[in-house]
Amino acid sequence: MPKGFTFLPALGLAAALALPVPAMAEPDADTVVARVNGAEITLGHMILAHATLPQQYRQLPPDVLYNAILDQLIQQSALEQAHGDEAPKHVTLSLENERRSLLAAEEIEAIMSDAASQEDIQAAYDAEYGDGFGGDEFNASHILVETQEEASAIKTELDGGADFAETAKAKSTGPSGPSGGELGWFGPGAMVPEFEAAVVALEPGQVSDPVQTQFGWHLVKLNDKRQAEAPALESVQDEIAQTLRQQAVQQKVEELTAAAEIERPEIEDLDPAILQNLDIVRN
Repeated sequence: MPKGFTFLPALGLAAALALPVPAMAEPDADTVVARVNGAEITLGHMILAHATLPQQYRQLPPDVLYNAILDQLIQQSALEQAHGDEAPKHVTLSLENERRSLLAAEEIEAIMSDAASQEDIQAAYDAEYGDGFGGDEFNASHILVETQEEASAIKTELDGGADFAETAKAKSTGPSGPSGGELGWFGPGAMVPEFEAAVVALEPGQVSDPVQTQFGWHLVKLNDKRQAEAPALESVQDEIAQTLRQQAVQQKVEELTAAAEIERPEIEDLDPAILQNLDIVRN
């Protein structure tokens, strides 16, 4: 029998070839990709290192990035071991800050993940855009002139039956004059306060007394008003969801800090500018 040949008396060749091959485990975060003096570098280490790369580097081919990242981690591991186990103060503090920040971010993600179900979004939408949503929108026209005397004289003409649009075309100095003074539809906050107050006080078809703004003197006619329509749920649900998540996080942070035992010792002669002194953490 040739050396190295294994004879399988009970199995034919076809049966031997049909023997099941042990399944290879799928790579995961704990898969070891290198060891440096016994210290393991895992696929998880590489994935997180890749995630922190600037965008321009992440566009390189995967095989190039894989080898470059692995080489970097191997070199860092060798340097870490050469330094020894005792970490400088600034490294220890940085690691504590990083751990605090990462775990806080994980908690925020957990809070946000439960804060904007479709039912929550629908309830917030109904509360915001239910009956009476949005107040009124107005459709108005105006005549703009320089002096109160001119405005009063035109008001007398209008009260006597003069057509507002034709009068605006003939006498208004504003850019809307050629179109009969029409301003179209607008909502609260769109006009200067004095003008808006005059509009709100009118009923459709009425013309105001002269109103002064920074632009001059106006005669305002309210053509029509309507209740603002609510936007479709689909168009605002992302905004609502974001608001719900922010509110949930804020509420949880306030609850946790209120329940925590927090101490802020008084430190005499502490100048806030000390934050710029890196020498303190390098000792």
